[in-house]
Amino acid sequence: MNKQTRYAFYARLAELEPNPKTELNYSTPFELLTAVLLSAQATDVGVNKATKVLFAVANTPEGILALGLDGLESYINTIGLYHSKAKHLLETCRMLIELHGGEVPRDRESLEALPGVGRKTANVVMNTAFGIPTIAVDTHIFRIGNRTGLAKGKDVRAVEDKLLKVTPPEFLLNAHHWLILHGRYICKARKPECWRCIENDICDYRSKIMTPPKGF
Repeated sequence: MNKQTRYAFYARLAELEPNPKTELNYSTPFELLTAVLLSAQATDVGVNKATKVLFAVANTPEGILALGLDGLESYINTIGLYHSKAKHLLETCRMLIELHGGEVPRDRESLEALPGVGRKTANVVMNTAFGIPTIAVDTHIFRIGNRTGLAKGKDVRAVEDKLLKVTPPEFLLNAHHWLILHGRYICKARKPECWRCIENDICDYRSKIMTPPKGF
């Protein structure tokens, strides 16, 4: 894609969904951090079901710590890898209290120092909770970047760096959400629904499926 095509790509997504949002439910930066930490190798729907009950009981670092390991696990045991996630979350809560006064830090270095928080999670929190124009590259965005030609790269960091470089400034804040939603519902991994994609005429994907399956 060239500069003009990339602009058109984002402009179409913006017109379709002017105010995209994460599908994880949260009301505070700490709730978002918790939800994202729990979402690794899990669905947003599954995380939301667990956090709906959890946050009604404990939605602060102090509240989560008070539950203890067994108590916390009883709320999140429907989520994959819940045992290790519970340990990470409890240690994260301790660090937030000891180092940050119980508040979620806004900078990448402090976020990535928290247990279970990698670059992708830090990017999500910085972007969604604090409005910092970052792009968290998950499997959806990595696939879209390479498949469409929007931002090709051999690994997630390469795609992230390319997206930050080529995404027009006015679209940068929401790019993360637009691309995830597009990958989740249209540009799917195994069977991309090209026949109903608003980008199909400017996408570089060579194996476009332009005829919907029977019964669709």
